[in-house]
Amino acid sequence: MSSPYSNLERPGLNLGALRTALCMPSGPFSRLDIVQRTGSTNTDLVENAQREPAGWPDLSVLGAEVQTAGRGRLGRSWVAPERSSLFVSVLLRPFNRHGRPVPTTAYSWFSLLAALALAESIEDRTEIAPQLKWPNDVTVDGRKLAGILAQFVPGAGAEPPAVVVGVGLNVSLTGDELPVPTATSLLLEYAGTTDRNVLLKAFLRAFADSYRAFCDVDGDADAAWDSGPSLHTRVGARMTTLGQDVRADLPGGGLLSGRALALDTHGALIVRDDDGERHTVSAGEVVHLRPQV
Repeated sequence: MSSPYSNLERPGLNLGALRTALCMPSGPFSRLDIVQRTGSTNTDLVENAQREPAGWPDLSVLGAEVQTAGRGRLGRSWVAPERSSLFVSVLLRPFNRHGRPVPTTAYSWFSLLAALALAESIEDRTEIAPQLKWPNDVTVDGRKLAGILAQFVPGAGAEPPAVVVGVGLNVSLTGDELPVPTATSLLLEYAGTTDRNVLLKAFLRAFADSYRAFCDVDGDADAAWDSGPSLHTRVGARMTTLGQDVRADLPGGGLLSGRALALDTHGALIVRDDDGERHTVSAGEVVHLRPQV
């Protein structure tokens, strides 16, 4: 697949404008930093959160123009040309509206929350309507557009645990630059914009709104938000995995085939095998066994 554009330009992220739009007092974020090059924004942000918790509060953001050692699910690398993608990680120290820590049992939903916010913000800005593939891929007609990786950060002393959620979005990759043939990019999908500043602002605003709504219901994925349906309902409505015949490659080498029925209260996938037995899959690689419709 070749690029629909020639003489491709890839402008950098405008840190000053992003901070003005997104950081306090005019925005919800506590801190936003962009580095030109790093191994992994997730790894860096986890280390920063552990080393200097006071300097990296809730809703701190770290982005990069290029990653050299990005990591996806199952340890896969995530590498792309400079300025061709959005690489951004957000640190979460979740508290509810009463100032109490959100239960850690809710943390498993943060990668799905980020995937949903990314899909919604892309649709809002580009008129492409991405779907979700369990556990945390954003896709267009079955082709991977973005991946999400959440990492748990243990608490230290009186500090409760935190989470770092990282996003890798293919923005202006050409066909020759895709990491795998089953991937795609906004450029290749003829998106209304490939301006990474616009896309990053839209995603972070959508993410902050959803994050606050989820924390306000104390991390209960089945509780309705002030703005409408629950997180569980919103994710399920956009997830193409549900209702599919799937094969799950499980951690440790196990294999499970069956019909993906639903998400449980923790965001795990419920699969019914050929014998009618139901299994709860909380981690692993899922392959859709029939075309999406």
